[in-house]
Amino acid sequence: MSQSAAIYPDIFDELKAQVREAGLLKRVPIRGSIEMAGVIIAFIVVYSTLTLWNPFLLGLVMSVLFTRAVFISHDILHTQYFKNKKLSFKLSYPFSAIILSNSSSWWDFKHNVNHHHFCNTITKDEDIMALDGAFTPNNRGNSPFIKKYKRLIFWGAMFFMYPAFIAQSYSFALKNKNYGEFFLMLLHWPIIWGPIFYFLPFADAITTFITLNIVLSVWLAYGFITNHLGCEVFTVEEVEDMSWMELQMRTSRSLKGGALVHWFYGGLNTQIEHHLFPKAPRFNLLKVRDMTREFAKKHNIAYFETTPLEAYVQINRALENY
Repeated sequence: MSQSAAIYPDIFDELKAQVREAGLLKRVPIRGSIEMAGVIIAFIVVYSTLTLWNPFLLGLVMSVLFTRAVFISHDILHTQYFKNKKLSFKLSYPFSAIILSNSSSWWDFKHNVNHHHFCNTITKDEDIMALDGAFTPNNRGNSPFIKKYKRLIFWGAMFFMYPAFIAQSYSFALKNKNYGEFFLMLLHWPIIWGPIFYFLPFADAITTFITLNIVLSVWLAYGFITNHLGCEVFTVEEVEDMSWMELQMRTSRSLKGGALVHWFYGGLNTQIEHHLFPKAPRFNLLKVRDMTREFAKKHNIAYFETTPLEAYVQINRALENY
């Protein structure tokens, strides 16, 4: 038995049985539907009162609604609300394609298929291959410029995550000939931005647009990077020798905090639990976290959890070390 196997015994089934018995793996179609309807109703209210808003405040409010749409789309595609995958895909389109101009197909492939099964795995996980392999200590890339200015580029790129998601979505949809989904993503512009640029003065519309893109990008970026960056990184060969539980716990970081942190990070603050149980509804993950902590403590298993601030410090330090 390897040292890692001794530290992370293959006893995931025991934890999973406890979580299932507590009812925390049950899908939440009613609660999920209420959240979906709530976001759509909020959009209707905002758009019916467009001319009454300060443009900067309008951009901030829309950033909140867009962020909720991101998390709803993420959860739907993990089939946390509904068991039927085809239904989940269709229900994700109003939030991913229309509201965000993002591709559900791209996210499902990049995130659900590759990332969750090969978390922090060199050549497999696209998230750590960014910046010419910035977070792969065994594969630092070939760009002297990126090596020299890695931290500056990384933290600066946080302001452009949302446009980058749109660009990657369009590229994926066209490359894979998902023309129907591509058409839905294009509808984002007349449906979401058409009324704003039609009813508001141009300067106000531009202010709203810029505010949303910056705030949303930073919000998503600072949420996503805490999940795995600065955690352990492995090769494909190393991952093949790991159990599901060992891989997910060694490559994920959870964040300390209660309901407010959970809302702000859209449940991704309980990243260890989300990776162990990707279909567990976001609404249940704080309870799953308590059970996972106790389970890890009982079996003397390392549980990687920090405050949000500590996570950012660790990520910056990791960039420096790489």
